[in-house]
Amino acid sequence: MKRATIALTSFSVAALAVMGGFVYRNHRTAEFYRHQVVNTYRHAFSEVVAEVAVLDSALQKCVYSGSAEMETQAFMGVYGASMAARQALGELPQQDEGFAATAKFIATVGDYAFTLSKKTAGGELVTDEEMANLQQLSDAASVLSGNLTELMAELNGGTLTLAELNNVKARASRSGAEVANVNEVASGTFSERMSVAQNEFPEMPSLIYDGPFSSHIDGMKPLFLEGRDEISQDEAQKIAEEFVGLSGLEFDGERTGNLPVFIFSLPQYGGTSSVEVSKQGGEIVNFYSSHETGEHAITLGEAAEIARKFLDDHGIENLTETYRMSTGGTVTVNYAYEQDGVVCYTDLIKVEVARDTGDVTGYEAQGYVMHHHERELPEPSVSEEDARAKVSPRLKVLSAGLAVIPTDGRNEVFVREFKCEAEDGRHYIVYVNAETGREERVIILVESENGTLAM
Repeated sequence: MKRATIALTSFSVAALAVMGGFVYRNHRTAEFYRHQVVNTYRHAFSEVVAEVAVLDSALQKCVYSGSAEMETQAFMGVYGASMAARQALGELPQQDEGFAATAKFIATVGDYAFTLSKKTAGGELVTDEEMANLQQLSDAASVLSGNLTELMAELNGGTLTLAELNNVKARASRSGAEVANVNEVASGTFSERMSVAQNEFPEMPSLIYDGPFSSHIDGMKPLFLEGRDEISQDEAQKIAEEFVGLSGLEFDGERTGNLPVFIFSLPQYGGTSSVEVSKQGGEIVNFYSSHETGEHAITLGEAAEIARKFLDDHGIENLTETYRMSTGGTVTVNYAYEQDGVVCYTDLIKVEVARDTGDVTGYEAQGYVMHHHERELPEPSVSEEDARAKVSPRLKVLSAGLAVIPTDGRNEVFVREFKCEAEDGRHYIVYVNAETGREERVIILVESENGTLAM
């Protein structure tokens, strides 16, 4: 009995020791990853501070440069600092709303500077209005840089902590990879301080320019619906049911914004099948039918024929096919509106066809609804011959035409379009401004057995 008791006691002590070692090891592991997370945050934030300081200096140079060449250099400095700061911000917790205004400001400044750099690279100086915008952006960057530097000093001095560690300690038994999940270790204290710092921003200018952060984009209205009346929910449902050829659709809510819509679900299909109808004008904006695809029974060409017939059956005319691509058992065929031989790439419609059944499983017309209108297209000021001379001599021009292409700021440019081939057989599209003769864009066509992707 004594031996049994001693043995049992020994085993119990050993088990406790092993358990204690296991807990200690997990604690040490959690501590290790906690420090790694904190160090990652600290390094990323120090990079943000440094790059915003560079951005601040570059903006001041933009304001006080006296030549287009120097302005271009300064603008590219702003753009480079913006990109680096955005990359560093990406290493910080994405759900932390304390960085929202900072991230938007940095992205907007960088994009605005990049847009102006294209202008000054052509020898133009910025306008008085653009200079006033730059001065306001510079003032805001100085305030932001000062606030971030102050926060960095508090971090280094230990009066502010970068990471909230309670979640890490509570999950000490998890594996290191889980413990180190950076999105689970955000600091409420630090976020609050960032929010306070952002509230000290000077008033931002309303930036109207040809870029994705331009103030005019928020106010854009769908051109195709201009002057048309609003419809009721019941009217929208009838339009949706007629479009998909089914009855009994269920109302699934509304979406607001630049293009308000009624949303209906298709219970017959299950999954996430839905139809969106614009409140103004009653146009189909989007249609998607969930579909578990089987073996391919139709070719890309046959899918394109089905998509074209679908458009014809719904009275959607004057569209030219641009590209087609097969992914995940479906073929997506892209169409653009064509007016008097000019392809308008802003007026886009996509049709998706299942390769097993040939059913149309998707229709996306938001680009068409937002931008379609009859344009007053001018006669090209630049001849085809002069525009062709702007194409790289390393490319062979296969065909030429006229087109309207979108800019980053959702404006339009009237261009001459050249489809080209390189010596290695790869294909490109070169766009030359039909009014100024400036080379606007080069598109790479990535071609495979699954179709063509424009990059």
